[in-house]
Formats: sequence, structure tokens, C-alpha cells
Amino acid sequence: MGIPYYYSFRNLLTRRLTTALTASGMALVVFVFAATLMLAEGLQKTLLETGSYDNAVVIRKSSNSEVQSGVERVQASIVESQPEAAIGADGKRLLAKELVVLINLPKRGTGKPANVIIRGIGPSSLLLRPQVMLAEGRMPKPGSAEVIAGASIAKRFRGGGIGETLRFGMRDWTVVGIFDAGSTGFSSEIWGDVDQLMQAFRRPVYSSVLFKLRDSGGFERFKQRIESDPRLTVEAKRETRYYLDQSEAMSKFLRILGMALTIIFSLGAIIGAMITMYAAVANRIVEIGTLRALGFRKGSILAAFILEALFLGLLGGVIGIFFASFMQLITISTMNWQSFAELAFSFALTFDIVWKSLVFSLVMGFVGGVLPAFRAARMKIVDALRSS
Repeated sequence: MGIPYYYSFRNLLTRRLTTALTASGMALVVFVFAATLMLAEGLQKTLLETGSYDNAVVIRKSSNSEVQSGVERVQASIVESQPEAAIGADGKRLLAKELVVLINLPKRGTGKPANVIIRGIGPSSLLLRPQVMLAEGRMPKPGSAEVIAGASIAKRFRGGGIGETLRFGMRDWTVVGIFDAGSTGFSSEIWGDVDQLMQAFRRPVYSSVLFKLRDSGGFERFKQRIESDPRLTVEAKRETRYYLDQSEAMSKFLRILGMALTIIFSLGAIIGAMITMYAAVANRIVEIGTLRALGFRKGSILAAFILEALFLGLLGGVIGIFFASFMQLITISTMNWQSFAELAFSFALTFDIVWKSLVFSLVMGFVGGVLPAFRAARMKIVDALRSS
């Protein structure tokens, strides 16, 4: 004969204070666990959404990022002539030879310096990135010392607002526009004419060549051909793969850090749950004896107390996820370890994180409740009733 589920649930309601305190401890652990996963997911999502699956990026072999890459003009021309590049409405190839350079700018308010990406763009750069929209002002005039800034740059860095002036590359640059790139990494960049920026930074080579594929399925054929061409020292990646690689090191670090913190905090939560369940067993010795006298088996007593601990863990998990969900309203910035530039991104909550957090909370409840449950199940009927 089994004990009804509502028996375990009712006992939690009867001990409201201890239930609330124990569930709060578990909720804190789940909050840390979920928030860390959300942080790593937000970083990965930001960089992944930066790229397009139909775009191919060509950089120097063994380069981890465009900052470290160098593609000579002759090699860029060879890439430009490849048949896989799509043709735009104007009859020109949807291809951009770009420059990426790191500069140091002071933040608004604090004046603390941070690395920022300067991207030299061509006429097709904006067409290749439909997620980037000019929100205010206008595009830079070709051949001029004008730039446009991402919304994140305009908000957080001195000189990044429209009409303001930035000093880098031995020249003054006027911000003539602000572009909105959504939650992508482009929001943390400054764009200007590629030829002017190459002169200012004395760079004789491009950092990358970006183009839209005429046929997305032809990427592997293109990749194999240019990487085996003896005239070239480049490699090709889909733009989504390129930006996903950018996030791997930082995401891995965040997940390891989060797991370490979670394990430390979870030990305290499990001990708290165990104390609560032991107290529940001690206060209900006569009740346990009565249940056994009525014919309930040891297995039913064991299952009832484990179920009670699982209810406790689930309650803590739901509360923890609820409060963690509000972290999505926060935008933070950190350094991208591949490009060494500052990157702004938000926490991201996914279904995968939700179910992992709930499973984790149930595991904490189970571990905290299994020993007290065995103690309750092993009680002898006579001893339990005699304690009254």
C-alpha cells in the first residue's frame, strides 16, 4: 500500500518556515547555476548571431581572429575572382575586403580605457550584414575621416556619440552615424572607410575578405580549392562558425567557473536540506510508527520522505529560475579573449538551461533527503510508538 502524494506535499505546507528557509538556500544555488549558464549562453548567442550562415570569411591560416590576420592585396584579388561569390543587384560581387584594428578608448563616466574594434569597411559591407541598420545620422563618405559607431560604443565610450570626435591613427575622426546591430557583436565596433583606415594605421594588407555565397552548398568546394591553392596562405570559414569559435574559450571558462561555484554552494544547500529532513523525521516518529502499524511498508515510508525532499528541491529550483530570468534585462561587457576587444552582451535564458537547473535542484533535494528517508523507513513500529 502506497502513501498518497499529497501527504508529502501537506507536510511541507505544515512546516512553512523551515520549508521556506531550505527552499531559499536551494534557490540561491540554482540562481547561481542558471545565471552562469545564461552568461555563457548570452556570450555565445551574441557572437553566433553576429555571423550569417550564407557568408564566408577568408583569413590568414592559423589566425584565431581578424585582429591577428593579414590577407595581401594580391591574395584578396584571387579570392574576389572565385565563382562562389554572389552577384548583387548592381552587377557587382557581394564581397568586402575589410580591415580590423584594435584601439584604446576611455569609457564615459569612469574614464577607464578599454579595447575597441575599428573595422574598415567597403561598399558591400552593410549589404552583407542585414542585421545591421543605420539608426541615426548617415554613412561615412568614401575617402573621408568619418566613421559610424555601434549603439553600444556610442553609449559607453567617450567620443562615440553622433557629432563627436575620436582620436586614433594619428588623425581625428568624426562620428557621423550610429548603427543598431541588435544583440550582435557589431554593436561594439566602429566602422569607417577601409582605404582611409589602412593609410591611417599604415597597414598594407587586409584583415579578411567577406562575401556572400552564390550557393550555400558550395562552401566546402570553395574552401577546399582556396586552401589547397599554392598561391594563397588563407583559410575559409562560414561566418557563423568563425564567430562561434570566438566564443568557445570564454564560454568554457564561464561554465567551469560557474560549476565550481555551484558545487561549493550546493554542498551548503544539501546539508540544509538534510538537516530539515532529519528534523522532519524526528518530529514525526509517532506518525511514522502509526503509518507502519496501519500496514504501510518500509518502501512506502522511504518513497514518501524522498518525494518530500524532491518537492523541496523543485520548489527551490522554480524560485531560483524565476529570479535568474530577470538577469536577461542586464547587459554586461567583457573582453573577447580571441580579439582582445571589449564585447557587450546580455544574459540569455533557454529551455535547455531551465531543465538542467530543475534537474540540478531535484538532485540536490534527493541527495539531501535520501539518508533521512532511510532512517525513517528503518524505524521499528514498537520503538516509534513507544516514543510517544
